[in-house]
Amino acid sequence: MRSKHDETEAETFPVTKTEEDWRAALTPEAFRVLRQHGTERPGTSPLNAEKRAGTFTCAGCGTPLFDAATKFESGCGWPSFFAPLEGAVATQLDTSHMMRRIEVHCAQCGGHLGHVFPDGPQPTGLRFCMNGVAMGFAPEEA
Repeated sequence: MRSKHDETEAETFPVTKTEEDWRAALTPEAFRVLRQHGTERPGTSPLNAEKRAGTFTCAGCGTPLFDAATKFESGCGWPSFFAPLEGAVATQLDTSHMMRRIEVHCAQCGGHLGHVFPDGPQPTGLRFCMNGVAMGFAPEEA
């Protein structure tokens, strides 16, 4: 029986690297989250406090994921957004830890970003709860 982790790894993505290359390119914590489907501790990401205009990107491949205008304070301890950029992320069912959740991963490299829940604000009603260590931030040019 294949787990959701096996299914993500079996997919083909435009950006691919060997495990050794991913380990060399990422911090140990980013590797654990992005490539091994880990979760960072809540409240630990500096991106929780990021309020500037700009774009949140994938820490693995640099793909733009979320416009800062879609970020909101959900109180969950992780950066939260109500909508990704078009085509930036993909989702799949995650049944790990005896739960049913929707996993969110980068559409370009397959890196695990977090999960999406149906309890966010309008206009989408969604909360994309993302691991900060799985992302970077590019401030808007002045």
